[in-house]
Amino acid sequence: MSPVSSVPPADSASALAHFSASLSFETDCADVHAALTSDDPRSVDFILLDVRGPQHFSRGHVPGAVNLMHGKIVASKLAAYSPDTLFVTYCAGPHCNGATRAAIRLAQLGRPVKVMIGGITGWLDEGFQLAMVDETLPRRDPLALD
Repeated sequence: MSPVSSVPPADSASALAHFSASLSFETDCADVHAALTSDDPRSVDFILLDVRGPQHFSRGHVPGAVNLMHGKIVASKLAAYSPDTLFVTYCAGPHCNGATRAAIRLAQLGRPVKVMIGGITGWLDEGFQLAMVDETLPRRDPLALD
């Protein structure tokens, strides 16, 4: 018996429920890219949050993402968004749990949330380009309250 089959697989009904439910919690880089590059303005029906630090964000991020570190997610930073706004979080990649930490925080605040699995690593693996921030320009926190 192999290490793969030493633990028996779930029955088909359980597997269907598990894998179907997983899509309620996560999306992938290809789906996010398809939404962001669609000609249909209704396709971007979420806020993409890069939850890494500002230095990493400035070196390269998914185009259209907003930078908000997972530790700084508080209700006041989200006040400009309607309560039903879907947030999609990502971080460096599969080796980083920042996107999950951010998703937990958003869920604690009662916000709809999904994690973009793969993060920056997955984005680059798919062959998608990153956007850069011109560090010579002053940066304004896009989630700051005015």
